[in-house]
Amino acid sequence: MKPYTMYINGRFVDAKSGKRMNVINPATEEIIATVPEGDTMDAELAAKAARKAFDSGEWPSLTHQARGRLLFKLAELVRKNKPRLAKLESMNNGKPLIESEFDIDDVATCFEYYGGLATKIYGEVAPVPDNAISLILKEPIGVAAGIIPWNYPLLMAAWKLAPALCAGCTCILKPASVTPLTALELAKLIEEAGFPKGVVNIITGGGATVGMALASSRLVDKIAITGSVATGREIMKTAAETNLKKVTLELGGKSANIFFADSDFEAAIDGALFGIFPNQGEICSAGSRILVEKSMLDKFVNAMVKKTKKIKLGDPLKRDTKMGPLVSLDQYKRVMKYIEIGKREGAKVCCGGQRPKNFKKGYFMEPTIFVKVNNKMRIAQEEIFGPVVTVIPFKDEEEAIRIANDSPYGLAGAVWTRDIFKAFRVVKKVRAGILWVNTMQPTFVEAPWGGYKQSGGGRELSHYGLEEYMQVKQVHINLNEAPIGWY
Repeated sequence: MKPYTMYINGRFVDAKSGKRMNVINPATEEIIATVPEGDTMDAELAAKAARKAFDSGEWPSLTHQARGRLLFKLAELVRKNKPRLAKLESMNNGKPLIESEFDIDDVATCFEYYGGLATKIYGEVAPVPDNAISLILKEPIGVAAGIIPWNYPLLMAAWKLAPALCAGCTCILKPASVTPLTALELAKLIEEAGFPKGVVNIITGGGATVGMALASSRLVDKIAITGSVATGREIMKTAAETNLKKVTLELGGKSANIFFADSDFEAAIDGALFGIFPNQGEICSAGSRILVEKSMLDKFVNAMVKKTKKIKLGDPLKRDTKMGPLVSLDQYKRVMKYIEIGKREGAKVCCGGQRPKNFKKGYFMEPTIFVKVNNKMRIAQEEIFGPVVTVIPFKDEEEAIRIANDSPYGLAGAVWTRDIFKAFRVVKKVRAGILWVNTMQPTFVEAPWGGYKQSGGGRELSHYGLEEYMQVKQVHINLNEAPIGWY
């Protein structure tokens, strides 16, 4: 069992209270590490460190080239430590090792992308109707706090830190209390890369204490969170009631994965499974509502069930494992509760729905398919965040769009058809921030990520994500030598 420390103002420290939390391996239910149980005192220390590092000008005044080089160095260190980081991610989170390895590659790519973007932050000159020059400058917003979830621990850390650092902000990162280990390992790489002290601070603790302390701190100018709608509301409310800090929210989804009868059938079946079952279904953009044209419903479901039963559950560290355990006992209980809710609502489990019989330890759960579902059921409206999918039939294009949009969420969706005209008609009418055609889940740092409706506000990744960490300043330069003469 390894003891970890937090990272505040360039030092590795324990919580002021001295309290610690256990970190569990969800595959074995064993304690694998302990971390500090931070509280409001620790959050305020981190905020003061980040504030000082920003206000001193050491980081925002650093040349764009120098900031970029540090981000490149961090990316290099992440790649160098990929085997160790991927193994730790799988042990802490439960996802298969192969998926963790892909995630670590994406972490490095994210830091590289924003390392390159650091030298490409341009202002503008506005053509005003006066003898003057009107400059439009872009400046870092200040101290940025990031609160990240447990489903992609290190990748979400990169999504928050990389654009903020690129912009010239100083940062505080709070990882999820159940998956803090790779974020704390990242702190060691940040130290090794040579970032000035106070520029990045990583603190552990509960969301209700540390997270809300950051949301209420008047030293913090911006807060970005990936989490639940309930948490997002509390963060936004608290931010508004204090210093009106800028907020970016990514709050999950209930994405529609739409399959028309003219789609490539085998590719569609693979797309249906890949849309929901990677990472144990713990994906905010999961295609958890599968909409199938009625003419192929039975054939589609039968093929899905046949392939789903072949998904290998097991030790996340084994390379032939396709699904590991859910992240925690609480999440396991939540998913099982929704399965019971679905049954009571009248939906039918045609595959899975229970704990695998040959697993005595770990929070494992069979991949589950519900049929006889209507879109008004709770299992079709509420985010389950597990390997549970609902299959909902539709008769035509119009009904598919109506069902897809009948959701409080609007993060993502997908359309499967050989008719490109139909595909464009549908993607233009589905109200979601990310739409895929004849695929689902590919995500690239070069393209924006974010949702409509209760899936949040603002965007991450690409240059849109960078804009979330910048202020726009107008500078008007008068070129007239004569007095204004208004009096």
